[in-house]
Amino acid sequence: MSLATSLTAPLAATGATTLAALAFLGRISLFAISTITHLFRPPFYAREFAHALVQIGWLSLPVVGLTALFTGGALALQIYAGGARFNAEAVVPSIVAIGMARELGPVLGGLMVAARVASSIAAEIGTMKVTEQIDALVTLSTHPMKYLTLPRVLAATLAVPVLVGVGDAIGIMGGYLVGITRLDFNAAAYLKNTADFLELWDVASGMIKGAVFGFIVATMGCFYGMNSGRGAQGVGRATKSAVVAASVMILAANYILTELFFAA
Repeated sequence: MSLATSLTAPLAATGATTLAALAFLGRISLFAISTITHLFRPPFYAREFAHALVQIGWLSLPVVGLTALFTGGALALQIYAGGARFNAEAVVPSIVAIGMARELGPVLGGLMVAARVASSIAAEIGTMKVTEQIDALVTLSTHPMKYLTLPRVLAATLAVPVLVGVGDAIGIMGGYLVGITRLDFNAAAYLKNTADFLELWDVASGMIKGAVFGFIVATMGCFYGMNSGRGAQGVGRATKSAVVAASVMILAANYILTELFFAA
């Protein structure tokens, strides 16, 4: 290998990786745009939408609620321990409420839904592709994007903000329970501090994040399911890739949205 080739090899590898990443983002963007355009063109499969709403929203409630409950309790303990260094233990109720509503509620809720829903959607659609059920839909003049993708993406976009709102309330309740039972806060004072410092925009920004995260989760699940490889291994790879991609994109989107909403 010549000296010039040795020097340019890392640059070539970096360029190839960058081009592959941009091509991936392009395919994802085109898939998402195609899904959105189907929203404005009939027919709309209401039964599939209702089924997806139950699967994504209602059945995700236990895992989101438990995650929020324990996170709120742990957050109260951490803030109390940190605040004690500055004689600021009284900030526990307000910081728990703001932290849950702005960040922990939407992010942890989105990640829990990604783990549960993105994998499920990718496995279901991937299996349909492997067993040629998607080809059968096309034979019956049913558009797979309209029948499989749109109902799931729309349901996730609408259901995750509701899950985030419920998770916020449960997380704040977790902090409240720890505050009055472990940290000797007065119950009425804890609730008053929470209500006094929590603003409407704190809750609304978290729910907007939830809508974006729900869109990402369902889009990733459908994209990898539709592009699943053949056989059990192909479906397995699609499931794993959907969860990883959805989780990374949720964290990246969270940073961008936080910059937009709260940058000074």
